[in-house]
Amino acid sequence: MRFFSDNAAAVCPEVMAAIAAANRLDTAYDGDALSQRLSAAFSELFEREVAALWVGTGTAANSLALAELCPPHGAVICHRDAHINNDECGAPEFYTHGAKLLTVEGPGAKLTPETLSGRLDLVPDGVHWMKPHAVSITNATEYGRVYTPEETAAIGTLCRERGLGLHLDGARFANAVARLGCSPADLTWRAGVDILSFGFVKNGGMSAEALVFFDPERAAATHYRRKRAGHLLSKGRYLAAQIHAMLDGDLWLRNGRLANEAADRIAAAAGTERLVEPVEANELFLKVSAEEAAALRAQGFDFYDWAPGEVRLVTSWDSDPAHVDSLAAAIRAL
Repeated sequence: MRFFSDNAAAVCPEVMAAIAAANRLDTAYDGDALSQRLSAAFSELFEREVAALWVGTGTAANSLALAELCPPHGAVICHRDAHINNDECGAPEFYTHGAKLLTVEGPGAKLTPETLSGRLDLVPDGVHWMKPHAVSITNATEYGRVYTPEETAAIGTLCRERGLGLHLDGARFANAVARLGCSPADLTWRAGVDILSFGFVKNGGMSAEALVFFDPERAAATHYRRKRAGHLLSKGRYLAAQIHAMLDGDLWLRNGRLANEAADRIAAAAGTERLVEPVEANELFLKVSAEEAAALRAQGFDFYDWAPGEVRLVTSWDSDPAHVDSLAAAIRAL
């Protein structure tokens, strides 16, 4: 009964069917009909003209986005617990050819205009210090917290005032939108986001993520960066097919809701006394002793040891309702 990571979830049947349907002769790389229609599909979703590119991993999506927003001599501000800082093996620095990550603190792995302003004000003038060129936020965050449109817009306003680009790591963007019930546009370009890394793999995809540029002209150089980085797959239609399948009928949003609902059932069983953070997406962080964790594992539950006395549970679109109910009952019985 796996609650270790939504990366381990199954691929949606609709995605598998789309991959099979794409298994025919077509132009190579991103010249195929499916890849060529991606920008139009995302433009419809986001209610404005955008440019969209597929990539194979979230790490590549984040890093290519930051390479567009920040020069090698610049810096990107992010939360200390951000995925780009802790879990990408220096890929953002590699893709930007040396840009520095400047980190700040904040509850729930969230940034605020106040914390950002404080960090920006610490950077001296002069050529000896790397100047911030971009901010990167994650929605939902690494602690499963969600930025509202208003919170995102406050950061977007600060970025505009300070001349900074704004990147959104949306590995769990579907979970955030599903929780808030808002328009995807309200969490992105209307709030000042320049580039979105739109996650699909954690949400039922197989091997495809999307980069969405809300100023289409900003995508031009990324075509070359993607090729140079080894992410221009020769049979890109299989990636494009996955994304179209997820967008069709808002499958991405349905899957996000399913994962969130499973997390809510477990959170209700855990109670506020065990929850480290409010549950706003599909990740739960619980206060659990080593003995309690061992007892849960002995019953067949798989999860991640997050910190001393804390564990992380992640639900997914395909979380078995019986497994969810069993885990909820086991947590109540601790």
